[in-house]
This record gives sequence, structure tokens and C-alpha cells, in this order.
Amino acid sequence: MSARDREELQAVLAARAELGQEYEPALVDSFLERVEQQLQLRPRSVGRREHRMVTPLILGSLGLAIPLLGIAGAAAGLAGIALVCAAIVSVNVVAMRR
Repeated sequence: MSARDREELQAVLAARAELGQEYEPALVDSFLERVEQQLQLRPRSVGRREHRMVTPLILGSLGLAIPLLGIAGAAAGLAGIALVCAAIVSVNVVAMRR
């Protein structure tokens, strides 16, 4: 939230305090319309944001997978390796769906 957004929100709250609760729906609607207009004017950078969130997840998974696979392979063999792989895939799938 930018400083301008905070100022506008404070102005809406101050107006509500002065005007009373009967004007609250109109004030809220007005504020939300301004926020929606600002959101529509902003360039879409959803792809970049998703990329920034996914990269640490992938790198972290790979970093943890190496020692976990080594330990699981030594301790439980192929079954341990399969279990570690399934756990890593499950965690990544859940995180990606969020």
C-alpha cells in the first residue's frame, strides 16, 4: 500500500467519523472504486511475481533433495529414495497451488 493509498484511507475514515455511519456504505464504495481504478492502471507483472515466488522454492527443493536422497538411499535403499521424491513433489505441488 502506497503512502497515497494510506492517506486516502485515512481521509475516508475521518469522513466517516464526521458524517456518521449512515454514509459509511457510500464512503467505502467510493474508496473501493478508486482502488479498482488504480489497479487497472498498473501494468500487469503477475508472471514476474510468480517467477520470484517459484524460484526459491525450486532451488530450496533441489538443495534439500541432494542430502535427503543420500541419507534415504543409504538408510532405506530404493524405497527411501522413492519416499523422499514423493514428499518433495507433494510439497512443491501444494506450494504451487497456493
